[in-house]
Amino acid sequence: MAVIVPFESHRPASIDRLADLVSGDMERVNATILSRTGSDVAMIPEVANHLINSGGKRLRPMLTLAMALLAGYPGDGHVKLAAAVEFMHTATLLHDDVVDESDMRRGKLAARMLWGNEASVLVGDFLLGQAFKMMVEVGSLRALEILSSAAAVIAEGEVMQLAAAKNTATTEDEYLAVIRAKTAELFAAACEVGPAIAGRAKAEQAACRSFGMNLGIAFQLVDDALDYGGKAARLGKNVGDDFRQGKITLPVVLAFRRGSDCERSFWQRTLERGEMAENDLEEAVALMVKHRAIEDTVSRARHYGAIAKDALALFPAAPMKLALEDAVEFSIDRTN
Repeated sequence: MAVIVPFESHRPASIDRLADLVSGDMERVNATILSRTGSDVAMIPEVANHLINSGGKRLRPMLTLAMALLAGYPGDGHVKLAAAVEFMHTATLLHDDVVDESDMRRGKLAARMLWGNEASVLVGDFLLGQAFKMMVEVGSLRALEILSSAAAVIAEGEVMQLAAAKNTATTEDEYLAVIRAKTAELFAAACEVGPAIAGRAKAEQAACRSFGMNLGIAFQLVDDALDYGGKAARLGKNVGDDFRQGKITLPVVLAFRRGSDCERSFWQRTLERGEMAENDLEEAVALMVKHRAIEDTVSRARHYGAIAKDALALFPAAPMKLALEDAVEFSIDRTN
């Protein structure tokens, strides 16, 4: 059982306009990614390409390219930085699947299921090393600072999530702190490096970072809602994986806070103690529907999406600005 959350939209949200505007540079990014996964150790390209070529939309590197172009950057350093961002993202996915013991990723078996946990972690480390090599090659100390800081914050977010795992006492503020670090920080860094290497004013760099941070929060909140109210084909994983893994996400936080003592005991039994019966996922969804937890999670996502759009107000009207606004709508409207 799952609930499909309705999203209001005047037209289907799409990143097609963004993809078209950065298509030439994305071809160069994809070529760079292909060349940098090469290794004499055969397992490294096998594992890396299993995930890299598995159909991800490459939204983060597209944002890096888009922000560089919006900022009027004339060079080609943004291509390597975009590839570095994608490698950082892929590395975190490889590591996440080991930590979460996930079986599926983007609709395919997770790399750890095919090559084992050790290989997944080590290939993730290889990709991080390649990402940092490309950052150094670009020669921008500021870009290196932004992305290396992001790597540290993302790791902190992973540890924060471990500490919050199975803890139904997690507050909304605590959960938002986790996703700011774990997910939104890479969006923020991806959007900040372009104007940074373009030498734009600090206010514009901060605006681009704000856009990425708030887009990233919105993106993760929609993922949280989709896990209980989406379709497996769109998720690239099984609906209810967060529930089965005992993850505390915003729909859980809201349903737990708003529930009765009896309902809270359900969450404590299933998520804290891991004692799950056959129909518990259906019960979890029913409680979320009762307390508007999925609906309100999407409303929170829309709030952060609006902040992201407002952050672009510093920039004049242009096709790229409209494309970035489309990306916000796409990130929120992924159930259509």
